[in-house]
Amino acid sequence: MNFLRRLKQHFLVFFAVIGPGFITAVVDNDAGGIFTYSQAGARWGYLPLWTLAPITILLIVTQEMCSRMGAVTEKGLSDLIREEFGLRITFFMMLALVLANLTNVMANFAGIASSLELFHVSRYISVPLGALAVWLLIVKGTYASVEKVFLFACSLYICYIASGILVKPDWKEAAIYSVRPVLMVDTAYITMLIGMVGTSVAPWMQFYLQAAVVEKGVTAKEYAESRIEVIVGCIVMSVIAFFIIVACAGAIWSVKPQDINNATDAALGLKPFGEWAYLLFCAGLLNASFFAACILPLSTAYTVCEGLGFESGVNRRFREAPIFYWLFTGLIVIGAGVVLLPKFPLVKMILLSQVINGMLLPFVLIFMVLLINKKRVMKEWTNSRIYNLVAWASVVIMIGLTAALVAITLRDLAGS
Repeated sequence: MNFLRRLKQHFLVFFAVIGPGFITAVVDNDAGGIFTYSQAGARWGYLPLWTLAPITILLIVTQEMCSRMGAVTEKGLSDLIREEFGLRITFFMMLALVLANLTNVMANFAGIASSLELFHVSRYISVPLGALAVWLLIVKGTYASVEKVFLFACSLYICYIASGILVKPDWKEAAIYSVRPVLMVDTAYITMLIGMVGTSVAPWMQFYLQAAVVEKGVTAKEYAESRIEVIVGCIVMSVIAFFIIVACAGAIWSVKPQDINNATDAALGLKPFGEWAYLLFCAGLLNASFFAACILPLSTAYTVCEGLGFESGVNRRFREAPIFYWLFTGLIVIGAGVVLLPKFPLVKMILLSQVINGMLLPFVLIFMVLLINKKRVMKEWTNSRIYNLVAWASVVIMIGLTAALVAITLRDLAGS
């Protein structure tokens, strides 16, 4: 009976803390992420699948560190960086994040527009209405009500699993390349690898997760259950990415390997394999785009306000945290407004934003590892040797990939 009572208690605490880790990991499959995975499958087929295993490990380690720091210190990541490393470093870190996140916000409003344009809804209707819905949800809601909407949106990602199954890809080949690393000295391939890491383990995620853990009120006492939630969310994110790549490999690459212009090209590529495969992919794109259009401006507002010492949080009213809400509003207005401009090179910006994420990630990881190993900050909750090994190895690998990309690009430019 004591065992059952303890088990029941763990379940109750788990469902009380569920939200930040699960939402952060799953929302990473936004319009930019879906495009990156779709492009990987359409251009390279099943080859990129091997990256998902190390990406999942990296994602679990980074997200767990942020969740632990938030629960133990009850402070956000940018808040800790400012306190421990100074305002100047924090300012430049936030500036880079704002620029990268703004391009992602644009990508997600483009996702809303393009998914509904497939059903003959003009972007001049869908984008303003989508922006208004995003604004009302965050500004008029509380953390509890917003989190419930986000958790419901997470459940709709099953659309990608269904569309991947309906395509009937080569499961044997998918299984083989999931465990067989394939490396090539090719600018496009290395860019794709950096982009996949950048979109799967994005810098904004670390800041948002820690801020959400703090605002939800998760403490060190509930941390064990919060850790499980983080791990489950990371695994679900990778499963969704797997089915997006597999769907595009089976529907597009197997017919003719090619680059795609946007995520809707991937949806259209599924159309010959059945109306349901096509419709589910479109529904998933719309859900993911709207979901991320809420999270990314919110994450940016959290990061900037924490770093500069302004009041922040969805539980506060507009008059209590004006900088927080005005920044959130500005990002939505700019992100939605740019999508309405004619002939804007949005696809290039989406890919560039994912690569920027991948290039920025090592610097964020360095600050995270330094912070979490400070006994003065974390007390007995510092990193184990295994966590430090994975984190530092990730920093070295990402710097190496970025250096390789720059070197190959310069070589190609010199030879042309």
